[in-house]
Amino acid sequence: MSNLSRLLKDIKENPVMYIDKPSITHLSSFVSGWYFSQIEHFGLNPEGYPMEGFKEWMQERAKITVSRSWSEIILFLCHTERNAFYRFFEEYDKFLKHKNDSKILEREEKYSPTKDNSKFRQFDIYDEILKGIKKRPAIYLRTSPITELDMLLRGYSLSRREVGILPTEPEREFEGFQSWIEEKYGINSGQSWAKIILFYSVDEHEALQKFFELFEEYLNRNKSSEVDETSGLNREY
Repeated sequence: MSNLSRLLKDIKENPVMYIDKPSITHLSSFVSGWYFSQIEHFGLNPEGYPMEGFKEWMQERAKITVSRSWSEIILFLCHTERNAFYRFFEEYDKFLKHKNDSKILEREEKYSPTKDNSKFRQFDIYDEILKGIKKRPAIYLRTSPITELDMLLRGYSLSRREVGILPTEPEREFEGFQSWIEEKYGINSGQSWAKIILFYSVDEHEALQKFFELFEEYLNRNKSSEVDETSGLNREY
């Protein structure tokens, strides 16, 4: 079972490897993707989720009464993405110590499967969540939607790989999107698909809209190729 606290420590030591740069928004989206994968496959019990209650704890520490995410609160206090990124780890360590001292958390991380996990396994982020984001992006993404989407999917995929879960069909379809984008724009710089699309867009919001247009074109192209291959085989016979 994946260990979030260990993963967060690795991200703190090498943020570029996981989320491109020290950014509280990138981190938040990455963790959200990781969490989506956990509840999908293990029916994660909120009481065993190490960050459960962290948002409320930050609201109390910051004396903020409005409902905001933990990342938004820390960014508000620190003003910059980089400072907020490192401030998160300070606050998170204090939060875990507080929970341990209160005997709320007996171990650093504890998971408890639900009685019925089947409903979680019907969920697929590359299918259902992408459709939801396309319809109402503001529910899932905030100020940097294309970048946050990239981080969300990275966290999700990493969580699945760590526990040896085979990719779903929609996930396998997405695997070729990176190379397709590079070929389409004639770029081979090692930049992510999100950065490439953003480079050719006015801003993050236009880039997100362009992503869905490109992704649909990519899927349709794959389907057309499959039809052509099938037609070719039929002609041979």
